[in-house]
Amino acid sequence: MSEFPEHSPNPELQATTVSTVYNFRFKDILLGAQMLFVAFGALVLVPILAGVNPNVALFTSGVGTLCFQLVTGGKIPVYLASSFAFIAPITLSVEKYGLPATLSGLAAAGIVYLILSLIIFWRGSGMITRILPPIVTGPVIMVIGLSLASTAVKMASEAGEGYSEGMAISVAMISLLATMLTAILGRGFLRLIPILMGIGVGYLVTLPLGMVDFTLVSQAPWFQIPEFTRPSFSLPAILFIVPVAIAPAIEHIGDVLAISSVTGNNYLQEPGLHRTLLGDGLATTLAAFVGGPPNTTYSEVTGAVALTKTFNPAIMTWAAIIAILLSFLGKLEALLKTIPVPVMGGILIILFGTIVVIGMNSIVRSSADLLESRNLVIVAVILMLGVGGMSVNAGGFALEGIGLSSILGVLLNGLLPDK
Repeated sequence: MSEFPEHSPNPELQATTVSTVYNFRFKDILLGAQMLFVAFGALVLVPILAGVNPNVALFTSGVGTLCFQLVTGGKIPVYLASSFAFIAPITLSVEKYGLPATLSGLAAAGIVYLILSLIIFWRGSGMITRILPPIVTGPVIMVIGLSLASTAVKMASEAGEGYSEGMAISVAMISLLATMLTAILGRGFLRLIPILMGIGVGYLVTLPLGMVDFTLVSQAPWFQIPEFTRPSFSLPAILFIVPVAIAPAIEHIGDVLAISSVTGNNYLQEPGLHRTLLGDGLATTLAAFVGGPPNTTYSEVTGAVALTKTFNPAIMTWAAIIAILLSFLGKLEALLKTIPVPVMGGILIILFGTIVVIGMNSIVRSSADLLESRNLVIVAVILMLGVGGMSVNAGGFALEGIGLSSILGVLLNGLLPDK
């Protein structure tokens, strides 16, 4: 791409490019810890909500990041961790099929990345945009957020052991407000951690209200091997989850473009989008084999890279190593489990809403005319079937909700005539 030339005459761009060379140094350990801290709130939020062990998620995020660095030659300063796009399908799939079966679906989702990687290597990235244009991926992303709207509201308003509905709503609104104010008014490093701030403020408010029970923390050992879970093959779970991989794959391309812009290197060209997608896919499949959530590149960490100007990819190696070490702290897992449900509910109201807005924004930026008959039909079908939970069942085969709407959107885009 012309905006990221390989040999730029601009001295500043050349200096920036040199600074992205992988250089593993012990003195960068604190910088690595800082990057992990930026990702930490979102990283542990996904497994807590999806019913996955948070320490396993920490372990797989570290291993996944190291795997990504091996595949891409250690050329990109990004960190991989739990993907928000999979919260809804994981939650619903675990309820219906159980965690081991769901993990087989997540492993298959990583294989989808491998297939996309091969397509891009063979035909170029243009093939992906023809199959998955914004008029398809935008509504699918919106469905992902809308499908759990009721869950967020329930978590934010439901009474629990030791607290009333009014207390739950109050705590949720405080957490929500703290997240919003940090995102809007925060400056510098603070603006990069709105989710962590929202959880922290909400947690502090619940302490004097007696909503936190530290019994688990006192009983938990300091050192504990994460509770790994092996997947069990389940075709219905695979068919339910695999279509969801479309949305984070498109989001991944945007993340690669973002870090390319920050560092002044064209990572779509070198190491190549096919390698970055392959790295994401392998990290996701490896995570599923031990019970972890899917991995994806974190835009929060990209923002931290832009703010701190720390372009050395080896800093992410330190972040990965620290994540792996923290995953063996039994008391950390127990502490994360003490976070009251209303606190998480308040965070989810804005989090799932943000996912919907991201989907809307992708359609708007594509300049597609939504009232044009072809576009109108595609978007309407995806939204109604996805949010409505339409299901197709035939024996042990089941396709519903997000998966069904995604596949129909791709088929309609390919089959309907285009003026």
